[in-house]
Amino acid sequence: MKIMHITIHFEFSDTIEKILDDHEIDNYVRYSMREGKDRDGKHFGTQVFPGNTTIFQVQVPDEKVEAIFKDLKTFKEAKPAHRHLEALVIPVDQRLE
Repeated sequence: MKIMHITIHFEFSDTIEKILDDHEIDNYVRYSMREGKDRDGKHFGTQVFPGNTTIFQVQVPDEKVEAIFKDLKTFKEAKPAHRHLEALVIPVDQRLE
């Protein structure tokens, strides 16, 4: 089991959910409309710093990590507007079931 931490501009959140659905991932948390900063600057949902970030924390079985990562990379490289996507894979040492 791994945790995948994904950040994306909020307007692409539904696309990330679809990628997760396509891989039959049904256990994640989505933090919508968060303030953040990336290569283009701050995104605080204001006129001065427009836009927001969405954060996904996803529980991913080991065998699905590479395929999901591949689809996220394909999405990121598809358009310049997608370049803000960031994804990290974090090992899980213990899990309470």
